[in-house]
Amino acid sequence: MDAAQLTAWLVLQAIEGVGDRTLAKLVQTCGSPERALAASREDLIRAGCSAELAEAVGRGPDLKVRGQIDRQVALIERLKIRVITLSDPAYPKRLAMIHDPPPLLYYTGSLEQQDGLAVAVVGGRHATPAGRAVTEEIAKELAQGGWTIVSGMARGIDAAAHRGALAGNGRTIAVLGCGVDRTYPPEHDQLRRQIEAHGAVLAELPVGSPPQSHHFPRRNRIISGMSVGVVVAEAAVSSGSLITAKLALEQGREVFAVPGSAREERCRGSNGLIKEGAKLVDCAADILQDLLPQVEPSLRGRMNHVVMSSVPGDRVGPEEQRVYEALSYEAQSVDAVIEQTQMSAARVVATLLSLELRGHIRQLPGQQYLRR
Repeated sequence: MDAAQLTAWLVLQAIEGVGDRTLAKLVQTCGSPERALAASREDLIRAGCSAELAEAVGRGPDLKVRGQIDRQVALIERLKIRVITLSDPAYPKRLAMIHDPPPLLYYTGSLEQQDGLAVAVVGGRHATPAGRAVTEEIAKELAQGGWTIVSGMARGIDAAAHRGALAGNGRTIAVLGCGVDRTYPPEHDQLRRQIEAHGAVLAELPVGSPPQSHHFPRRNRIISGMSVGVVVAEAAVSSGSLITAKLALEQGREVFAVPGSAREERCRGSNGLIKEGAKLVDCAADILQDLLPQVEPSLRGRMNHVVMSSVPGDRVGPEEQRVYEALSYEAQSVDAVIEQTQMSAARVVATLLSLELRGHIRQLPGQQYLRR
């Protein structure tokens, strides 16, 4: 999109009374924002505008607003930010089908056709080590299968989802609750660069918009809207992830929840989703069973074979199987494994190392272990 086209979109959007739906309708009816701005009062009224709105469109925004738009367009060009509009054939197709899609998306990185095969993975900011590990594993497995992972780049579960996708050599998209020229939280600057190299960072807000609290609920409809399904992990009852889950249901998306400890406050929201009917999942296979039938045939050819985690079974010795069965998808200490297996400390430590080297379990800080 060139500067003149972008300016026309932003000028029409800046007119008082032109919300997202009106903007999209005017562009669709008139053929372009330039034609909408040049249309007569009578044509605008025939297009569905009130007399007052038709007059406002005819006047356009004041000089101060026009100056702000010119500066924004210049900044977008200088920062090499890309802009895609609802009328663009490359606009994310699933997102375009929700009842209030954003008319413009600003992004860095790249948006690809294969991103139509996407799963949102979201959760709490104050995640446990076990929650982050399970989230990374699920996102990694999905990414290895050709699915794009969509999340919000927040601390905790969101960051784990992006990192899992990157570990699986897959694509991932971060949707921000601020202008795309900003990185929030700021400590995720390196993660952002990795996401841009293997996906996109996008936002609907104008360049320069700060990360204010009221931006994030609106942002969440984009996360769910771009996805076939939404996975929620370690969300407290006050978590914004529950807003994403609610929006996903309204948009006709599947909702999944990773179970957490019943006594853990930060898991009460996601556990509550399971009580309300969300499917309980702890690996990518659980998710794919429900999502695969919904994938368009044109996208199925892009899917890879997903390597799922599995119980070691007869591929390991009896001591390894004993130790593996003493573990779960919640982190456990070496002492807890010793107590459950009644094996010596030396044998347990050696067996844990063997299982870890073979990829069956994962070690967390503080000598905590859990199944992969």
